[in-house]
Amino acid sequence: MTEVYINSADSFDQALKRFNKMVQQTGILAEARRREHYEPPSVRRKKKAAAKRRKTMKNALRA
Repeated sequence: MTEVYINSADSFDQALKRFNKMVQQTGILAEARRREHYEPPSVRRKKKAAAKRRKTMKNALRA
């Protein structure tokens, strides 16, 4: 659970910006998007393999 403690000197915008930064760093939104719909293990494997292929092609083009 991400918590942001607000000082009396902090404005709402500053607190919201800090909260968004903490949520981004902890990966809460990415995890929620990933779990939004069930993915069978076979689909997960296919996505992982496709990402690996993309990464190797990208690295091959750089060299």
